Amino acid sequence: MKIKDIAKLANVSISAVSLALNNKPGISQEKRAKILKIVEEEGYVQKSLMPINQPIQTNKKVVHFVACTNPGIVIEQYESLPFFTELIKHIRDILFPKGYSLMFSSINLDNLQDEIKIISSENGCNGILLLGTDLKKEQIEFIASHQPNIVVLDTCFETLNVDFINMNSVLGAYQATNHLIELGHKRIGYIQSNVRIQNFDLRKKGFLQALEESNLSALDKDYLSMAPTVLTSQEEFKEEIMKRRNDLPTAVICESDYLAISFIKSLTEVGIKVPDEISVVGFDDIQEGQILTPELTSVHVFKEKMASLAVDRIIELMEGGTDKKMKLIVDTKIAERKSCRQYVSTKDLTQKN
Repeated sequence: MKIKDIAKLANVSISAVSLALNNKPGISQEKRAKILKIVEEEGYVQKSLMPINQPIQTNKKVVHFVACTNPGIVIEQYESLPFFTELIKHIRDILFPKGYSLMFSSINLDNLQDEIKIISSENGCNGILLLGTDLKKEQIEFIASHQPNIVVLDTCFETLNVDFINMNSVLGAYQATNHLIELGHKRIGYIQSNVRIQNFDLRKKGFLQALEESNLSALDKDYLSMAPTVLTSQEEFKEEIMKRRNDLPTAVICESDYLAISFIKSLTEVGIKVPDEISVVGFDDIQEGQILTPELTSVHVFKEKMASLAVDRIIELMEGGTDKKMKLIVDTKIAERKSCRQYVSTKDLTQKN
């Protein structure tokens, strides 16, 4: 259910639905009640991070957190995904003590232009924090053209004159690969998302750079693809693993913790032990990786630092402190846990036995 569907059911404009959801003037109480009733009946409230009846604090300035959803990475229930949950929590915790309130909007990419125009026209919206995870350059450029006070999170386009805050994906994958090399692994595979975004491509770049510097390379057959937002095992992938049971890399880098968790569960269900038979490193360091068995070694992303930089920057823009744009990249580190081990060759294991 999307905002345009609510508008259709209520026989009103998308703008009217937006006014009702955000508790703004401009429509009659009768029409507002009708819209909110449909919203509640259709379950739209569950897809929002802000209750529909929550009043906007008019004595505060407003920062609007906008996510453009699609079936790829930023799904409609994106706020339930651990990485985004943590990031948003940090943003909220930092913003509120500074005297700012936070509004949320999920925009379907199919209706991007209309809904961005509505958000930009709302009087209460002074600045936008845009979740740019899987947005294209042209889409960000369009949004920025309608909202001058904007900071984009979780991606970066160097050729756009827009503020960006992102993690150092190249460094993170480079660190992860070197961690495995230092453990003695030479045949290192790469678990990639079958939905591509810029950060994933940058992680592959860091992976390849680390291999090249150690005079190593990855075999074509050791690049494996999985669905990116599944935390359970994947049947199609399990079948692929079973076909290659005795011909797998000794370690893998995963483009995200979601991929790593799904990969480990798939391995476990076909009887392959982590890290005894294969070492696994994830990326993002979400909390779910720490309750996995074995606990996941991952690239730690400083989400609180990203949130702090984004909040400071959007406030500076809203208060007219600067017209110069900035691109800030936050470095990463390895969070070492129990999903990796020192490489031991089959020959060595045989000799020990």
